[in-house]
Amino acid sequence: MERRNFLRTAVIGGSAAAFGGTLWRGAAFADPAQPAPGPYGALQAANGNGIQLPSGFTSRIVARSGQTVPGTSYRWHSAPDGGATYADGSGWIYVSNAEVSPSSGGGASAVRFNSSGTVTSAYRILGDTNNNCAGGATPWKTWLSCEEVTRGYVYETDPWGVNAAVRRPAMGRFKHEAAAADPDHGYVYLTEDESDGRFYRFRPTTWGNLANGTLQVLVAGTGTSGPVTWANVPDPAASSTQTRHQVSGAKVFNGGEGCFYAAGTCWFTTKGDNRVWAYDANASSISLAYDDSLVTGGSAPLTGVDNVTRSGSGDLYIAEDGGNMEICLITPDDTVAPFLRITGQSGSEITGPAFSPDGSRLYFSSQRGTSGSSSGGITYEVKGPFRS
Repeated sequence: MERRNFLRTAVIGGSAAAFGGTLWRGAAFADPAQPAPGPYGALQAANGNGIQLPSGFTSRIVARSGQTVPGTSYRWHSAPDGGATYADGSGWIYVSNAEVSPSSGGGASAVRFNSSGTVTSAYRILGDTNNNCAGGATPWKTWLSCEEVTRGYVYETDPWGVNAAVRRPAMGRFKHEAAAADPDHGYVYLTEDESDGRFYRFRPTTWGNLANGTLQVLVAGTGTSGPVTWANVPDPAASSTQTRHQVSGAKVFNGGEGCFYAAGTCWFTTKGDNRVWAYDANASSISLAYDDSLVTGGSAPLTGVDNVTRSGSGDLYIAEDGGNMEICLITPDDTVAPFLRITGQSGSEITGPAFSPDGSRLYFSSQRGTSGSSSGGITYEVKGPFRS
């Protein structure tokens, strides 16, 4: 996402007790996450890559925008954004979007690693698209790359670079941000990066084939917790009316960003009010996993919420757009703490967090690096004793 320099517009009323908490334990509602020491301890001094990490963790630079990926002949794209990983035999692949215009190389690229983590190749998987911000992985091993422009498309791509990318108009035309596939219920959830954005779900006619299906939008009251319903979007192509304005009563979300599905819950973030939401797909209800305005006993550790992923332990890892350039984690015990901090890059944002298939490595990017320009992006890997 381009740098956010806007004032928070949400008006928050009532007490903390009025807000639902996380649903990931399948128990009674809890309050949104509060600051507490992280499970890995305090951040250490910045290392040679300018990253502060807990003890026992190390980092390396995988690629730099405009430069050849080490070990390959492929030049890495500008403005790296959303990403995901895929098992590839004994190794894995990391895919990354390019949030730039078609003329600047918009689309997505991939890096392939062998079993020891050595880069073996890098290549383009999508080209000639516009401001591809986030997206999401599918259970059938494709990458959904989302255009963050008015009436943008979702493109389904092949992380191996063998099959040509396919545009998926049935998934709606709007300012797409992220996507999260829910194989338990047969939906793909979609966020919209507008100050009056909506939260959508797409049900393919045939699971595994996104060519056709039904696009729906979440409908609920004005609160932040409780049951919700869904309504069909009459014209997903937005041929005359913007998608978000077609259903009366559709719930407004202030700047939809990352989303990730696991264990019956889709977590998604909204930048305009700095919240992490939890949609319980089994109960069809929403609640707040985090809200910076409800933090008590100190300053909020997590600001500028953006891309989100989840580890095998159930910890959510949420990248910051700006702020102090941290990836923070929210534990299943409803605590929030910084996991890492990038120093000396105040003009950038963290994007694309994704774990290697075995959970031992975390990939992410600083979209604009130290230069503050889309051509200065840096993609990193952090390795260490992640909880499983």
